[in-house]
Amino acid sequence: MKSKKYRRGIFIVVYAVVKNKIEFLILRRKLHWNGWEFSKGGRRFYETQKMTVLREVKEETGLKIQKMKKFRRSGRYKYDKEYSDRKNFIGQTYSVLYAVEVKRGRIKIDKREHSNYKWANFGEAMKKLKWENQRRCLRLINDWLMKINS
Repeated sequence: MKSKKYRRGIFIVVYAVVKNKIEFLILRRKLHWNGWEFSKGGRRFYETQKMTVLREVKEETGLKIQKMKKFRRSGRYKYDKEYSDRKNFIGQTYSVLYAVEVKRGRIKIDKREHSNYKWANFGEAMKKLKWENQRRCLRLINDWLMKINS
């Protein structure tokens, strides 16, 4: 019997600067659970981290990345049950966090995974994000953005 393991993944905070204000893109999850999150995704065995970020942002938003910054932030979480599309995985790890700047435009969400999206300021995004690990990552990105824009 094959041992169960964690799926490799990446967290991605998508943001846009509009009239000198930062807006974060959050997505309303519907696949596997319900609630707000930012972009994330599993890394395919042949992909580099950067390839995963480019693919996931395109799949989940349809937007083109203008700037990309990598942060060394890691963690993991367990799934609440076994999912048919994730056999032999008990959860997901993220070994890196990316902040990606996009030009705010028309969002083309992946309707299989998400039901809605919202551009939100930091406070609003913090209130809506469902998971603490994502709130910690958003805090890190927001602090960095405040520092470089001051």
